[in-house]
Amino acid sequence: MTANSPSPQSTQPTPQPSQETSQIGKQIRNLVLVLAAVALSVALFLGLQTGRTTGSLAAMAKSSMPLETALVNGKPTLMEFYADWCTSCQAMAKDMSELKQDYGQQVNFVMLNVDNSKWLPEMLHYRVEAIPHFIFLDRKGESIASTIGEQPRPIMTANLQALAAAEPLPYIQQRGRISQVEPSLTPKASAGDDPRSHGAQVLPAS
Repeated sequence: MTANSPSPQSTQPTPQPSQETSQIGKQIRNLVLVLAAVALSVALFLGLQTGRTTGSLAAMAKSSMPLETALVNGKPTLMEFYADWCTSCQAMAKDMSELKQDYGQQVNFVMLNVDNSKWLPEMLHYRVEAIPHFIFLDRKGESIASTIGEQPRPIMTANLQALAAAEPLPYIQQRGRISQVEPSLTPKASAGDDPRSHGAQVLPAS
């Protein structure tokens, strides 16, 4: 009688990932990384674009309050005559955008494009020959001062603070860089009273 020999235990080798499975895993990982990089790039691009647009003339003009509304809502108004091609207007756009964020609840910000013939009556009324040309209006819509030319932010800030508080503007006779308005839209002025001869300045309203 022969002794029963122990039956050998069935041992199966641990399955190893095939080369094909490993390749698929790498491809998926690479795809995820690429998608993440693309998403990050798009977010960064949109963020930069938003930052640029916020302080641009186009964005300011788009968010500008209509003139007819500003004249009747009981708040003082800063009215800017500008043009897209005006380098001084462009240089002030970022500061003006930030000032609007600071004072937009107290002061109306209105922008009028001098290339739009719709605003020719206003240009004639305020004798706009150089831009940027800012008109400061009181709560009744009456002009109390005008600023011609590019102005430093602290000066615009001080004038806006005074305008919001219904106090006299602290800075007058300030000079700044200007852009001339095209002759076809330039209002006529008498030879002895040409605003261009005064450079860029802040003038009390007549």
